[in-house]
Amino acid sequence: MEKKEIYLAGGCFWGTEHFFKQIEGVVETEVGFANGHTTNPTYKEVYTDTTGYAETVHVKYYPDVVSLEFLLQMFFKAIDPTSLNKQGHDEGTRYRTGIYYTDSEDLPIIEKVFAEEQKKYQQPLAVEKLPLENFYTAEEYHQDYLDKNPTGYCHLPQSLFEFARQAKEKKGIPTSY
Repeated sequence: MEKKEIYLAGGCFWGTEHFFKQIEGVVETEVGFANGHTTNPTYKEVYTDTTGYAETVHVKYYPDVVSLEFLLQMFFKAIDPTSLNKQGHDEGTRYRTGIYYTDSEDLPIIEKVFAEEQKKYQQPLAVEKLPLENFYTAEEYHQDYLDKNPTGYCHLPQSLFEFARQAKEKKGIPTSY
């Protein structure tokens, strides 16, 4: 089965990664830093908000099991799409939201989900929608952080992880969790 990939910045990457790992069809996740202007940044450097990077999750999935459209709909359930450079208590450009793609054929799907989401809000969405320029893997202790530290900090509510575990594309997405 062929895998596809998408890069999603949803605020703190610990919770965003844990959320996507719950979704059936997602087969691999990796946290790191996307679309910045330095080479091989460390978490400490990204934390200064001077590198231009966003905390991002590299999501690999089986499109025969879960579609990009479904993943993006789920992404919008895990973020405040109108909040600029802030998710939960986390503030700074590293916490901006974004969808970074590597396959230009994904753009029409991304545009469709954006348009559907925009209808729900008066103000414009503050989510970047760009080709992936670069991605650097974060240090090992950040990978699968909430699996290693179940009581660790997370801006996402526990109920959202349960929601992601139960959401199945064939049934459609429930409107609330």
